[in-house]
Amino acid sequence: MLPRFVGRLSLADVVTTANASLGFVAVVVAFQDVELAARLVLLAGIADGLDGVVARYSGGSKVGPYLDSLADVASFSVAPAVLVYATASATWTVSFDALTARAVAAMVLPALFVAMGVVRLGMYTAYDTADEYTEGVPTTLAATILSAAVLCGITSAALLLAATGAFVYLMVSTVRYPDLLARDALLMGVVHGLAVLFPYFYGRTFPWAILTLALAYLLAGPWFYWRGGRVLAKWYGNA
Repeated sequence: MLPRFVGRLSLADVVTTANASLGFVAVVVAFQDVELAARLVLLAGIADGLDGVVARYSGGSKVGPYLDSLADVASFSVAPAVLVYATASATWTVSFDALTARAVAAMVLPALFVAMGVVRLGMYTAYDTADEYTEGVPTTLAATILSAAVLCGITSAALLLAATGAFVYLMVSTVRYPDLLARDALLMGVVHGLAVLFPYFYGRTFPWAILTLALAYLLAGPWFYWRGGRVLAKWYGNA
């Protein structure tokens, strides 16, 4: 008897499930090699963008949007939360026997990040998939910033936890983030790939590049990308 999914999943769905698997592997290796885990999260980001491209050219399936959100829970909610916890626990003494303020912060903030990531992805699947924008910071963007920061050598537990705490709110905020144009998504994908393949090239150039681009979109996207992006979309025939 064949599995139930045979004949129902598309090639894009296979890429999506690979994304989820990368998230799991990132969690597994986070406590042995935090920078490798960060690279795996960034690689999952490439898979997340690739499944949309594959679906556009080869077709998707009815379960595609649900699989995409489920995979994102693994790769862009759980994996970056564990990444931050592993970094904090390597810097601070985190023990269940002595729950200091630092230990509580190191556990609670990543846990809230996962919770709000799940809520944000559920809201996205229910309300935003047909729109040209999404409300709240995308989990992919939050995960990219946290992972790129670690890959840049930023291992300050206080800084990473502060960023995690900010994303706890920003992911479920009502700030509207427009979808990236195809050319900009391609640029981000290329820089992602270079950061994964050559993370230490010339003073960690590529991780710093992806961190800079991601922060620029985080801070300026809702206010400036709408105007410039829409004009460019019409110019390129994508509006």
